[in-house]
Amino acid sequence: MAPLTALRRATPGTVLTATAVFGLLLGWATYGLHGTTPVLDRATNSTSTWILWTAVAGALIRDRWLAVWSGALMMLATCCGYYTASTLGGTFGSGGLGTAAVWSVAGLAGGPLLGWAGWTVRRARGDLRAVAGAVIAMVVLGEGLWLGLALRYWETAVVFLAAGVLLAALLTVYLARTGARRYWLCAVFAPVGGLVFYLAEKSILNGLIGSV
Repeated sequence: MAPLTALRRATPGTVLTATAVFGLLLGWATYGLHGTTPVLDRATNSTSTWILWTAVAGALIRDRWLAVWSGALMMLATCCGYYTASTLGGTFGSGGLGTAAVWSVAGLAGGPLLGWAGWTVRRARGDLRAVAGAVIAMVVLGEGLWLGLALRYWETAVVFLAAGVLLAALLTVYLARTGARRYWLCAVFAPVGGLVFYLAEKSILNGLIGSV
């Protein structure tokens, strides 16, 4: 509990520094775990594996805007950590800069959103808490749809979809237990958000990656 207490009481500079360091380590670790086992390979080559950590960080940070900025910083640092490890590992090819740029832009879009969502679920009031919970769960559900419908990795897709459903259920229960108004909106909006996330990944992100 001591590290969490320290994070809650830390200055903005300390919070941002800790966030950046964690992002670098997360990116480095996900590269290092590629190819170890099929499950870890998929989990570490995953949008949701990276971006969900920004929701965790957002939930631990007291200030809303600091949580948002930390989400953006963490995703940039994660990209830096991953592609630095890739360069040192000799797998950073000619198209690496373009791909890194695309993932950095995606991180700048998703990181602040999930940082806000984590902060809102834990600290805000009103109906936005349930919406924020749905935003967190939709990332996993959307990736599950992407894996199944776009890539045809149905065995892995089922795991992601099950994890997304479980996450949505746990967040809904948490919101209900903490007295959130209309907590059930989390369970309602999560699959809708998952579909939107899938369509965005298919139409925008995949198109950008295919163009570099």
